Amino acid sequence: MQKKLFLIFIMSCLSCVMIAQTTELKFGYVSYSKIMKAMPQYVKAQASLNELKSNYDKELKRSEQAFNKQFEEYVDGQKSFPENILIKRQKELQQLMEQSVAFKQESQRLLAKAENELMQPVKEHLKAVLAEIGKEKGYPYIINTDNEAYLFINPELGEDMTNEVISALNK
Repeated sequence: MQKKLFLIFIMSCLSCVMIAQTTELKFGYVSYSKIMKAMPQYVKAQASLNELKSNYDKELKRSEQAFNKQFEEYVDGQKSFPENILIKRQKELQQLMEQSVAFKQESQRLLAKAENELMQPVKEHLKAVLAEIGKEKGYPYIINTDNEAYLFINPELGEDMTNEVISALNK
């Protein structure tokens, strides 16, 4: 009885293997960066980031000009200033420099945070559209071909969905 059950089990496993071998799974692949750049939400997010970056750059430039002006005044008056004024001016210059460095670091941190916040809904929307199309086509997965991660994809097994996804996103 056990031998019979074992043989039935083995035969069912073999038939599963044979079915799996004859059924070819197709998958989708896309250029994620190309799709992202074609999304109106991405373009809008990038415009917001560029505006924010421009504002930070203007403030950094203004701060740098103020420092340069104060430094020039320090150099011009260096020979005529009493020692206590020289020390005071040196401390002011040092403080300005430290504030400028701190502002630059903080602005970079805030820009990175703003980019994450602006791009999160864009990425989530794209992920949802990819999942929807992938399910419709019965793909077990969709791969990202950016950064030359895949040197060859057999066109009989994979389908480039980049343009299809861009079309679906623009509807």
